[in-house]
Amino acid sequence: MLPVVDLKPYEFPTARATQLPVPKGYKLLITLPELDDMTAGGIYIPGAIREAEQTASIVGFVLTLGALAYKDEKRFPDGPWCKEGDWVLFRAYSGTRIKIHGKEFRLINDDTVEATVEDPRGVQRV
Repeated sequence: MLPVVDLKPYEFPTARATQLPVPKGYKLLITLPELDDMTAGGIYIPGAIREAEQTASIVGFVLTLGALAYKDEKRFPDGPWCKEGDWVLFRAYSGTRIKIHGKEFRLINDDTVEATVEDPRGVQRV
């Protein structure tokens, strides 16, 4: 179930709205891991640097798949490349970037996934 936020009654008749987009077609909704404020050596990483790194992120967590994701048997003869709950690798800067309450999400195409990883810690873009 998607998170829900309370809104002022005059903004929406129902006073509630889901915040996360529902991917359509062959899109996947991905969330990015939180970046640390400090390096392993204890050096503070400025916010602008963290934001630049997040923009270029290559790893994400699959929240939801669109209804048509991985349904084309000609393109995916061996079945889906990932499923909800998987950590995946994809190209830097790919997808549609959105922020909701300061957290970045991406909508990417199903064929943008290049690999799955069991543990994203330590995965770095080079």
